[in-house]
Amino acid sequence: MGFKIFRKNCCGLDVHKTWIYACIGITDTNGRTEYKQARFSSFSKGLRELADWLAKYSCTEACMESSGKYWIPVFNILEKSCWVTLAHPKYTKPQKGNKTDKKDAKWICDLFMCDMIKPSFIPPPDIHQLRDLMRYRQKLTNMLTGEKNRASNCLTVSNLKLDDVFSDVFGKSSRSIISYILEHPGETFDVAPFVDARCKHPIEEIQAAVDGAVSREQAAKLKECLQHIDEISAHKKSIESEILRLAESYPHQLELMRTAPGFASDHLTAIAILSEIGAEMSVFPTAKHQVSWAGCCPRNDQSGGKVKSTRISRAGVYLKPLLVQVANAVIKSDKYPECKERYRRIKARRGHKKAIIAVCRMLLTAIWNILSKLEPYSARGYLDDKLTEHSVVISKSQGLELLRKRGYIFKDEASPVST
Repeated sequence: MGFKIFRKNCCGLDVHKTWIYACIGITDTNGRTEYKQARFSSFSKGLRELADWLAKYSCTEACMESSGKYWIPVFNILEKSCWVTLAHPKYTKPQKGNKTDKKDAKWICDLFMCDMIKPSFIPPPDIHQLRDLMRYRQKLTNMLTGEKNRASNCLTVSNLKLDDVFSDVFGKSSRSIISYILEHPGETFDVAPFVDARCKHPIEEIQAAVDGAVSREQAAKLKECLQHIDEISAHKKSIESEILRLAESYPHQLELMRTAPGFASDHLTAIAILSEIGAEMSVFPTAKHQVSWAGCCPRNDQSGGKVKSTRISRAGVYLKPLLVQVANAVIKSDKYPECKERYRRIKARRGHKKAIIAVCRMLLTAIWNILSKLEPYSARGYLDDKLTEHSVVISKSQGLELLRKRGYIFKDEASPVST
């Protein structure tokens, strides 16, 4: 029994760092398939030869794995002359054992020919560049946090308790004190001229906090850490200016996204979400497809009537942590009771982690509707009264509590004056 062939002429590509193995499958009217195989260099000249080779056999459809970053140059050149499908490696894994690069290319070609490969979402070029810069900004933020932790360790080892008296150890007042200590080692000084007037801690406590001794080795390490912190901060600021320049192409979408819960305070948060999902929601048929693509819904894993696992997938490694941060902030605010109530209700049954992911799904669904309809966020759908399918008997106190959760406020009516 053979599989139905949907593509009569297509190509499978096995992409590596140095070489690209290609296999074209051409099916005639009798159902017989003939294969053409070749190997090309991953240099630009080799990629142009690959495009000419595909044109020679009138092949306008190609499929390849998303292997690291090696697929991007291949995609950039081939998309000008043919339709390129990018596939996740989990959908193109061959059988273990008798495996070579040529057979991998032929296997990808066979799967693509029979329409058994699920294509991956490829954003437009401008969104792709914005995504790359936003992910680099996140890396810089992680590096900055690590360097600050190392500098804090130097202060702790030297018994300088600045983190006990300042909310930000690397703020203006604290940095000026640290700089003076490094320039004048072992010298006792008055901290009052360095402390800002808005500091809440008394001068006496701050003076006691700097009563430590910095060794020569720790001072050298601390100087390098502070210098590195300043350099990373400058790089991050430069990248953010470039990000804002790219985001100028989507002012209306970003303004609408900032109406969603948790996105009003920082405009870069909305840009980060936009860089991951794109501005065009037609690639996701429904909000559920987008939520599944982001890895914010339970998986389907059943066999023999038994549910094996409902864990969320590993998808959305950049998008999901950002949504979790926003969700943790939203559930603490009284401005969005619909999110807070959903978190409270699910947490009582399933725990904190699953409740947070449920709130992430709410946020992602709201963003999908905002960008699809180009309308600002509205909580009316969550707060409207929904009729039950059957009669539910509850007590008067439960009914009053239900109305309170929906935002109703009760007040006593003035009794009529009797004459």
